[in-house]
Amino acid sequence: MNQNLSVTNCSFLSLQVLHWAHNNADHVIPLYCFDPRHYTQTHHYNFPKTGPFRLKFLLESVKDLRETLKKKGSNLVVRKGKPEDVIRDFILQIGSVASVAFHEEATKEELDVEKALTEVCSEHRVAVQTFWGSTLYHHHDLPFKHISRLPDVYTQFRKAVESQARVRPLLKMPAQLKPLPPETEGGHIPSLEDFGMTEPLNDPRSAFLCSGGETQALMRLQHYFWEMNLVASYKETRNGLIGLDYSTKFSPWLALGCISPRYIYEQIRKYENERTANQSTYWVLFELAWRDYFRFVALKYGRKIFFPRGLQDKEVSWKKDPKLFDAWKDYVRLWVPELQCIKGRDIHTPWALSNATLSQAGVSLGSTYPLPVIMAPEWSRHINRKP
Repeated sequence: MNQNLSVTNCSFLSLQVLHWAHNNADHVIPLYCFDPRHYTQTHHYNFPKTGPFRLKFLLESVKDLRETLKKKGSNLVVRKGKPEDVIRDFILQIGSVASVAFHEEATKEELDVEKALTEVCSEHRVAVQTFWGSTLYHHHDLPFKHISRLPDVYTQFRKAVESQARVRPLLKMPAQLKPLPPETEGGHIPSLEDFGMTEPLNDPRSAFLCSGGETQALMRLQHYFWEMNLVASYKETRNGLIGLDYSTKFSPWLALGCISPRYIYEQIRKYENERTANQSTYWVLFELAWRDYFRFVALKYGRKIFFPRGLQDKEVSWKKDPKLFDAWKDYVRLWVPELQCIKGRDIHTPWALSNATLSQAGVSLGSTYPLPVIMAPEWSRHINRKP
């Protein structure tokens, strides 16, 4: 009896992975791993990789996916551990695993996990089946002979894919899925507390957060497109910062795979046919193509995208434009409450303030708020003097 394990190391189970596993095995194990490496701090500057807001969204998404799979006769198996270790344990426990299927990724840490998974499978003579997903255009359909020929300018990329590439049609979820192998436990979905975090209660930022999961993603699309017709004015409102309805808000769901860019594409085309087609409806697709482009750039350049030519990591210029997007500084005060007592535009450059001003605002550089990684010369225009 063949078993197929489907593992997603960064995004949720794709329909293509699920279809393949469903059609090629007697039993399928949809698997999600809470990788402990995602809940540590970054190598540089010790930033947390996952905070309470992101984790809450993820937990909601995992629960929603489990409920969806249960309705189809399956279940989402949840484990806490490195995917390569979890897969090894399953292979050893079940003893008749035929293959492991997962999404291909584009960046270093995720590719390291893929490599480790592949090595484990090779070690135990288990086949590996990979699929490309999460982008609007499939990388095999790009109008370039090789990813190395990808243009370094987005406009060139956009014009090429719009005129020469196609968006693949959607797959439908099978009415009934293959079951888990006998005696395979679904496992416990962890809580915030299991990761040493607490529910962000009474936090003013919570009012602007979305709930995770495919169910919520589809509700958001229904609200934004069909109930409120907000998509028809997207291009004019998309740069707003505080509030819920100025932009689509699809990003967090897209990042986890709770909604597909191809589904959004089909809904845009349906909206254009049934209601209106204008610059705003086109601009949603324009932004989805931007999202694709960054992933394809990562495929082309690998880690080099983090180390531009001629610059070391600590010399990369992080430019700001607060006048355009946050003229009243409300967004910074909402999401960086440590700085909320700093007055006016000074909130964008707290390191340029005197010790007395910082003390009065309750800010201690290097303690309550970090020192800048770099001091870019162009920042002088924001503080009216050379840094």
